[in-house]
Formats: sequence, C-alpha cells, structure tokens
Amino acid sequence: MKPATTITAILLMLISAGHLLRLIFQVEITANGIPVPMWPSITGCIIPFVLAILVWRENKRLNP
Repeated sequence: MKPATTITAILLMLISAGHLLRLIFQVEITANGIPVPMWPSITGCIIPFVLAILVWRENKRLNP
C-alpha cells in the first residue's frame, strides 16, 4: 500500500472516530457563540468512515 493512501485512510478513520466520540460523550461545541447541533457529527462519522473503507479497498484491489 502506498504511504499517502495509508495516511489518508488513517486520517479519515481518526476524523470518523472523533465525531463518534463526540456523539457518545455528548460533547457540546459552540462556534462564535452559536451551539453546534449533534446531527452534523452523524454525517461527520459516517462519510469519512465510508471514504476510508473505499480508499483502503481500492488500493488493495490495485495492488495485489
């Protein structure tokens, strides 16, 4: 596996894990005095996770 692909997959998994931890521990985030709702973390958890899996599988398929 190429190093850049590995790093990308790991970073996407870390982003997904961060959002998942926010959902589990119900961490409130305020940006410029406005509270950020929890629902963006649901998409922020699912989308990077799916992208990481797709990147990982694509690289495995190209490099037997």
